[in-house]
Amino acid sequence: MNQEEQWLLPDGVEEVLPGRARAIEQLRRQALDLFQRWGYELVFPPLIEFLESLLNGAGRDLERETFKITDQLTGRLMGVRADMTPQVARMDAHSLRRNAPSRLCYCSTAMRTRPAQAGGTRLPYQLGVELFGHAGADSDLEVISVMLDTLALAGVEQQVVLDLGHVGLFRALLDSVSLNEADQNALEAIYVRKAKVELDAFLAERDLPAASARALAQLPWLAGGAAVLADARTLLADFPDALVALDELQLLQDVLQARGIQVHLDLGELRGYHYHTGCVFAAYLPGESEPVAKGGRYDHIGEVFGRARPATGFSADLKMLAARQQVAATPGILARGSLQDSEFAGQVASLRQAGERVVLALPGADNDAAELDCDRQLVATADGWSVTAL
Repeated sequence: MNQEEQWLLPDGVEEVLPGRARAIEQLRRQALDLFQRWGYELVFPPLIEFLESLLNGAGRDLERETFKITDQLTGRLMGVRADMTPQVARMDAHSLRRNAPSRLCYCSTAMRTRPAQAGGTRLPYQLGVELFGHAGADSDLEVISVMLDTLALAGVEQQVVLDLGHVGLFRALLDSVSLNEADQNALEAIYVRKAKVELDAFLAERDLPAASARALAQLPWLAGGAAVLADARTLLADFPDALVALDELQLLQDVLQARGIQVHLDLGELRGYHYHTGCVFAAYLPGESEPVAKGGRYDHIGEVFGRARPATGFSADLKMLAARQQVAATPGILARGSLQDSEFAGQVASLRQAGERVVLALPGADNDAAELDCDRQLVATADGWSVTAL
């Protein structure tokens, strides 16, 4: 390995330099302040946990994305979190045990064995909120509203298309047919790929009720504007549970459209099917194949921790959200003097207490003011210390 190769980072692992780091940190602070105003409390899930706890319940879908390590103290297998939602669900169910709805938020790095898309990151800076203890549309609307407010902080809210679906539609159709687990998994995979030829062949090879087969064949292609819901009611008229899901989607679509949000309905969307139980949503920007934020309802996630509660939430990769922003460094004052001089040290401390950014000009160093992002200097004059323009 040559010297240059020694400094190569693994695929999907990136370093964040000052300009981008400033944008990410500014957005993080603004987002957490926003969450606080909505009533969400900040929590810090642990970076590592014993694997059986980390992947319990809905977290099992994350097994292939989770890095595994051996605990040198106990010899037990541990995992590095790939997603913080299951951890926060455990906090609500096992640690907090509140009767009232819990509103929790978080922001920290997750770690995944593979990126969500080619060229993507394996170290998302995950930001999100979770609302536990309410099963109605009002909590879904609250979480979607918080997500849209977060996107407004990033300056992209006017470009967002909100993709809206409901996994209950597919689940209602599955409940109407007799398919073994392998066939259910195969059908789910076909839906995710939206592979029409495969879907037609799959349904033709199995003896399914005519209404169920027809609905399963058409559901993935029910996508578009509000008219899709009317088409779906006709197609799914024989499936009461599906009609309940459509009612939930209708309510969300009507409220969001009235607010001027561009909504795209996708009734065959199965993203996170094993994880979610109700409506699912994702915010897309023009030309992007991956959402900038996503979420949905995932009731019963806390059941494995001893307390099942309805839940909904969203998460986003803060690095992706801040990608379109570049925050310039705050112009500073280049202080030419030595901290050995108590008067000089006092002047520097006073400027910093007043909110100024003060950079010391170190003796013998190339104190280039432009590289140090300084537009003024603190220098000794006949009348004492003075701040002057460079």
